[in-house]
Amino acid sequence: MDVVRIFDTTLRDGEQSPGFSMKTEEKIRMARQLAKLGVDTIEAGFPISSRGDLEAVQAVAREVRDVPIAALARAKKLDIDAAVEALKLAAASRLHIFLATSDLHLQVKLNMTREQALEAIGSMIRYGRQQVAEVEFSAEDAGRTDIDYLCQVCKTAIDAGATILNLPDTVGYAVPEEYGEMFRRVREFLGDAQGVTLSAHCHDDLGLAVANSLAAIRAGVRQIECTINGIGERAGNASLEEIAVALAVRKESFGVTTNIKLEHLFPASRMLTEITGAQVAPNKAVVGANAFAHEAGIHQDGIIKNPSTYEIISPETVGVPSRSLVMGKHSGRNALRVSLRDLGFEATDAELAEIYRRVTALADESKSVRPRDILGIAHEVIRRGASTVPAEASSAA
Repeated sequence: MDVVRIFDTTLRDGEQSPGFSMKTEEKIRMARQLAKLGVDTIEAGFPISSRGDLEAVQAVAREVRDVPIAALARAKKLDIDAAVEALKLAAASRLHIFLATSDLHLQVKLNMTREQALEAIGSMIRYGRQQVAEVEFSAEDAGRTDIDYLCQVCKTAIDAGATILNLPDTVGYAVPEEYGEMFRRVREFLGDAQGVTLSAHCHDDLGLAVANSLAAIRAGVRQIECTINGIGERAGNASLEEIAVALAVRKESFGVTTNIKLEHLFPASRMLTEITGAQVAPNKAVVGANAFAHEAGIHQDGIIKNPSTYEIISPETVGVPSRSLVMGKHSGRNALRVSLRDLGFEATDAELAEIYRRVTALADESKSVRPRDILGIAHEVIRRGASTVPAEASSAA
């Protein structure tokens, strides 16, 4: 089975988003967790951006020895020199060079012609290869680049010595069908390019980053660039945990695997949250607080009987300690009985009916019910005894 390599850019693209800046020691701590998670490459930063970032990449390269470390550089000698300096201490390193290729970016941002861009791509990759064995090239805004020109860009990069070609959806504009077709066209143009890996890097401006990444895999891409919790510029990057779990759950459909150790996904997510102070949304797939929480009575009943009725993967598989049956106004008696047992109570049917009536009434008022609320209600009802429970409550059991 083919392996899709996971290129983690939490420490670079993720850190570039407002409010996610990390100190050097925090980057080292996060990088160690990423290594434990099983990512194939860690992009540690953009060294030319500041002396602090260069030193942070150096520190990560020095401290994390079992995962290749990448550093980003524009197609400029000064950028490449800074990245090479930052990577000197790495046990294995990758130089990641990028240049925009869409006409919009070339004309408005760079004031370059297509021909000038091709010259810069070729010469800067050759310059980088003189100093670092592995060079990745990214065609920034590939998703909005003329496909025939993009094919020329890819051939130029390969001829100059790049072994990884990353074609990013930089602004999150692509939809899955278009993004997958772009890679198919490039593969058809390049033919059987030995030793070359195609890579996808998707942003989530339309909420399609993960879908586009999966479409790229179906089109033959074997490296995905992504981040923990999906952090990144603007709406973020493709979420590492969502891609890894999707490929694990739908392995037969995609026919690929990854080196990710799924049980370390939740700890990695929690560590990033702790470092940045930015909480993930409760409904965030895989790592959100509600990802394995069930409130609706029908769902709770199914989970109690067989978790696979409403969970496509167990919480323990991704490192979440346990699922939770949340008591609210939609909850059922079976879930309440389980919650009571967890709290040390074995209620009769009459007691359960009265506790259920009070719990749902409280939920209507406060939207949620905490375990200590259930505990207080159970103490009061059971202390009074079933003989004082209203007849209508007993008959409702």
